[in-house]
Amino acid sequence: MFSVSVVAGLSLVVVALASYLLLKPKVVSISVAPPAEASPEWNGKVLDKPSIKCADDPYKIQCYEPTTGRSLGIQRATKPDEMIEIIKKARAAQVEYAKTTFAQRRAILTTLLDFTTKNQDDIIRVCSRDSGKAFVDANLGEILATLARLEFTIAAGERVLKPEQRGVSLLTIHKRPRIEYHPVGVMGCIVSWNYPFHNTFGPMISSLMAGNACVIKCSEHVAWSTAYWNQIIKSTLRAHGINEDLVTLVNGWGDAGAALVSNADKIIFIGSPGVGKIIMRNASDTLTPVVLELGGKDVVICFDDCDYNQVLHSLMRATFQNAGQNCAGCERVLLQEGIYDKLVADLTERVRKLRIGAPLEESVDVGGMTMEAQLAIIQDLVDDAVQKGARLLAGGKQYIHPKYPKGQFYEPTLLADVTLDMRITKEEVFGPVMVIMKFKTEEEALALANSCEFGLGSAVYTLDLERGERVARKLRVGMSNVNDFGINYLCQSLPFGGVRMSGFDRFSGYEGLRGQCHLRSTTSDRFSLFGVRTHIPGPLQYPISQAAVRFNEALMNVLFSPSLAERAKWLGPLIAAASGSGASAKPKKQN
Repeated sequence: MFSVSVVAGLSLVVVALASYLLLKPKVVSISVAPPAEASPEWNGKVLDKPSIKCADDPYKIQCYEPTTGRSLGIQRATKPDEMIEIIKKARAAQVEYAKTTFAQRRAILTTLLDFTTKNQDDIIRVCSRDSGKAFVDANLGEILATLARLEFTIAAGERVLKPEQRGVSLLTIHKRPRIEYHPVGVMGCIVSWNYPFHNTFGPMISSLMAGNACVIKCSEHVAWSTAYWNQIIKSTLRAHGINEDLVTLVNGWGDAGAALVSNADKIIFIGSPGVGKIIMRNASDTLTPVVLELGGKDVVICFDDCDYNQVLHSLMRATFQNAGQNCAGCERVLLQEGIYDKLVADLTERVRKLRIGAPLEESVDVGGMTMEAQLAIIQDLVDDAVQKGARLLAGGKQYIHPKYPKGQFYEPTLLADVTLDMRITKEEVFGPVMVIMKFKTEEEALALANSCEFGLGSAVYTLDLERGERVARKLRVGMSNVNDFGINYLCQSLPFGGVRMSGFDRFSGYEGLRGQCHLRSTTSDRFSLFGVRTHIPGPLQYPISQAAVRFNEALMNVLFSPSLAERAKWLGPLIAAASGSGASAKPKKQN
């Protein structure tokens, strides 16, 4: 069985690779140097009180390493009037860019693919320095996810966005109906700080394939890396003869975001439910459509008959990837009672051994927290759970690094025997905390899983595949995996998004690409060579004849009666009414 699955898997990989290589154009390489690690603006200075706010100027952003507290210099926050001007330039550039072919757009994305694969180390180091994540987390979350998006879009973008033919009925058999996908214009993206490279380039990749301009407000918490990403995309556009105003990355506060929402043609927002609601309210003033991805409390349900070793290692990665700062990270673990005690013990041992620290200075498993304010939020949720009876088996407090006391770290934490009366089962933690609950039956597991208002991703582990599929179908979420966690995001043909408090609409996949377009319903004549066109029948021409009602009645029966016999009966009256004869012609009713 194993060998068969491996062969099948390798065959799929070969087919996908061949499809990609056939479409991939000749590479146009670019060279963009990362920020120099010996830059004078850093000067090794550790900030006394690390904060992105500058007291002397509200439009300055103080950048710093969250793991050491070292200054990374000052970046300027974009003002609302500057944002409006950037959008105007992007809109002007998009008018010309919309005329490009899919082949030209693939070439641009191929340059980004080439640059990303060749400069992985630089990108990883920049991400780690700015957001605090461990190198492996950066590799998986920043590089792998972006490469997967690029490969999918290059290979499938044209096929997904080309006009789609639709079916006809007898009424419209002479027409050729289709859906056309036209770029919306200027996409406005407001993206979160937890994956500074991928969250920035992900929506941009779809925008470029769809023919849009793109203005992205990157988080002020990772403003230092934004300049590097901006250089990459600007250099790419120049290399292909495209106006570099087409894509611009900025940093800014809420007023810059509000200006973007009010002036862009569509908004993608990745962030918290609270801010998402504000964006939705602001967008209603201009009826600007929005895509909201608002985080989650992803649940993993593990039945007694699961693959134990798979679950053990998957739970560790799903929970502690990027120090738990994942919108689709594992925030609730439900273990069936038969494996509960053993799995809790094994997980506890592993969590206690996790190394925490500064990735660029030492070998670590878990990096720092990007936002200093998140430390207090995590602590409050952990304390509430412990006070209400949860067992704290590992961690449970902020970590003070002996070499980097200004670093923002939280100990990898494990809480067992968690119950629904604890806030940590309802509120997003966004930190390195594993939350474990026990269940007996399938029904109880579903009740626990669906008790939360968030509904982004989920996973079900069981070797009873029928049960796995059944349980997954009953989860109120936007995404689900059976015997895997998060793999749906690497299947880039799938859309990404949630339900309820996790937001609505989707990015990624077919739906994400098409979501960056206006859908235009179009028809043309199928038999134009023969002069077949739509003409208004005589009885319906103005002035309306007395036969109009009879004609319509007969026509509806011929076209739509569920009985073929009835349709045939009404042909005579239809012809009579169309010719103006047989004023009372109707088929006789049967007794």
